[in-house]
This record gives sequence, C-alpha cells and structure tokens, in this order.
Amino acid sequence: MAVRVRVRVPATSANLGPGLDALGLALALYNDVEVVLAPTGATVAIDGEGSERFATGEGNLVVRSARAALDALGVPPPGLDLRCTNRIPGARGLGSSAAAIVAGVAAGAALASPHQPLDIDWALDLCARLEGHPDNVAACLLGGVTVAWYEAGGRARAVRADPAPDLVAVLLVPAVRVSTARARQLLPATVKLADAAHSAGRAALAALALTSRTDLLLPSTEDRLHQAYRTAAMPSSLGLLERLRGRGLAATISGAGPSVLVLAGGAGSVSLLADIVATGVDGFDVMASAPEPTGVQVTWLGEA
Repeated sequence: MAVRVRVRVPATSANLGPGLDALGLALALYNDVEVVLAPTGATVAIDGEGSERFATGEGNLVVRSARAALDALGVPPPGLDLRCTNRIPGARGLGSSAAAIVAGVAAGAALASPHQPLDIDWALDLCARLEGHPDNVAACLLGGVTVAWYEAGGRARAVRADPAPDLVAVLLVPAVRVSTARARQLLPATVKLADAAHSAGRAALAALALTSRTDLLLPSTEDRLHQAYRTAAMPSSLGLLERLRGRGLAATISGAGPSVLVLAGGAGSVSLLADIVATGVDGFDVMASAPEPTGVQVTWLGEA
C-alpha cells in the first residue's frame, strides 16, 4: 500500500437550471486532502472552510468515504491521518459533500493501489451511492460538463464534454447555508407534463449551450422543475436570480442552493461582472471562476 497520497477535488455546480440531478459543471475552486497511513484510528486537521464545523475523527465524510473505498477493495481498515485544506463553501450548492466523498474514495483507491489510475466507472458508482445522486460527483470526478444518469439496474453512469472555450462563470455565495435535504423536501412529488416537457427541451439545449453555443445560455438555463419551489428556503437567492435573468444574464440556482451561478460566453463575458454588480448583490460574495476541465487529481507521495 501507499503510505501517503494527496488528492485535489473541484467545486461543482449541478442542475444548471433545467438539468435536475443530471447536468453538472466542474469549477476552478478546489479542496486539497493529504492522507497518511497511521497505526490506528483516524485524525483530521482542517484548514479553511468548515474547520469549526466538520468532524475531525471517524465521522468525517472524507474518512468515511476512504474507508468505504478500502472496504470495497477488500483492504483491512488502516489508521488514517488527514489534512484538509478546504476552499469550497459548505452547504451552499457548490458540491462540498461530493468533493469530500470523491476525495475520500480517490484517496482510498490510491492507498490500496499505488500508481494505478483511478477506475472512474467504479468510483462514480460508489460515490453516487454515498452521495445519493450522481450529478455533483460525476462533475467532480470527470471535470468539464457532465451528464449523469442511472442504468436500469441502478448503476450510476456519466459522460463528460469539454466546456465551450469562452465559457465563464461567476458565483454569488450568500452567508446563509441550506442543506440539500431541506432543499429537496420542498420539491413536489409530481409536476405538470408541460413543465416536464419544457425542462427536457431546455436541458438538451443546455448541453449544447455549455459546450459550443454560449449565445444560447439564457434560454437553455430556464427552469420550471425545482428552483421556484425552493423560494421558502432561499428567498434572497431567488429574488437575485429573477433580477439577474431580467437583465438578460444566464443565472441559475447552483445545485440545491442557495448560491447563484451566472454563466456567460464570448463578448458577454467581458461585461459580466459589471452587470452583476449593477444588479445589486448585497449579502452575496462574488467569486469569478473558470470551468475546471480535469476533475479529481491524485498524487502519490510515498510507499511502504
């Protein structure tokens, strides 16, 4: 086994408007995790986001995910010492839990099989089972623009595509947090056929807009399936979303929220920040980001 491994995982934005639980985009904002084998137990040192909130022992999500990977590979549970440098805001719809799961699974696989490339299909299915849905973990693993789904037997699958070369993103991140579980509780059990048909068409259009036709970003990110139903959990975010879209900007709720993602390309990207600031974003931190093309990155640092 390897005795020391470093993993870098990107933030992700899922749904991207109409692609509920299917579309994802990796973003150039990263958490870094270094894992070292130890005699027994688990210890976690956290710098940055979540240092005051996340578990620092066996309950830590990275630890639990690493142990799940090692168990799936038939490796007896070793002791683990982790140092996490977190930059992805937690509970803001930017894939922080997916990043933790992917980091743990990738680290566990790397410890078990040094210098072997990560089996992405295996990792995706395990990560999706740990996360409960595949959209964020797919983008975190694969990078770029991803489409995720479940096969008939329940196995998670995904494909990636290169983002359009001129695609840019701006994240508007509020101080408040909203759990994915709470956001999902607000969704209806059924939707109108017209809304389902609308979202199917717009999600297909979004796949094209994100990869080659950025001039179509505004219509392709229009949603009727989930965002409006979540107003009670994030009224400020939905109000900002409406104002931005009223100015012609392709804004969506990022994942389960409450962050807002704004996408642009070509000439529209030049004035994007100015347009956003002019809209009025009090209470939100503005973070510019590029799409992340690579996904999870693993570095082996030592072997027994």
